Amino acid sequence: MTLDVLKTGNAAKIVKVEGEGAMRKRLLDMGLTPKTVVKLYKKAPMGDPIEIIVRGYHLTLRLKEARNIHLTELSEDNKR
Repeated sequence: MTLDVLKTGNAAKIVKVEGEGAMRKRLLDMGLTPKTVVKLYKKAPMGDPIEIIVRGYHLTLRLKEARNIHLTELSEDNKR
């Protein structure tokens, strides 16, 4: 699954960050690296952009950017 389909309040672990050139580098520089846990905090009223919590800070992304971040669901042990 990708970050743009994560449900509000759910957390998942990043598996892969896609994209080309500057956009991919920018996502990685913001801390969106593989094995990092992200949580969807909220969505804008029309659904775009979304606000996530990553590495203890809030980050806002457009859905276009969020589609480049592939996730895996956390096991019950990792959700605590």
